[in-house]
Amino acid sequence: MDIIAAQLEDIDQVMLIIEQAKQIMRANGNQTQWINGYPSREIIAADIRNQDAFVCLVNTEIVGYFCLIIGSDPEPNYKVIEEGAWLNNSPYGVIHRLASSGTVKGIARKAFDFAFSQINTVRVDTNHDNIPMQKFLRNSGFTYCGIIYVSDGSPRDAFQKIIAD
Repeated sequence: MDIIAAQLEDIDQVMLIIEQAKQIMRANGNQTQWINGYPSREIIAADIRNQDAFVCLVNTEIVGYFCLIIGSDPEPNYKVIEEGAWLNNSPYGVIHRLASSGTVKGIARKAFDFAFSQINTVRVDTNHDNIPMQKFLRNSGFTYCGIIYVSDGSPRDAFQKIIAD
């Protein structure tokens, strides 16, 4: 599996992957994440324009998508965390909108491996009902840090992992 920067011409395929990921979430009991048109075509296009969008390829087929933002404080919703604390205040990467077509295993692992090849601290949040993602994060060495709130005011479980330099 290869990871490459997404291009605007990939957007139709990325939106299909997102719809497939929503179906997987619903089948696993997660009825409240990625609702009301989120993530929209406009959000994905902005990810691509900002050069934060990546696709996972098997041969030439797009089988996964994620947004990776890196910076000193790339996620404004992470400024306030309740019922816990972040592990550190170092610059970090954040993965958003991780989506798999469901046709290939290992999309999340590859996305996070890619993130850690770019920066040694990654933060991520997920819906409390997204049990498969929470299990993946815990099994991958992420630490539960508390609760953050996304822009619509809904809570998310927040995780962080730091790897040695």
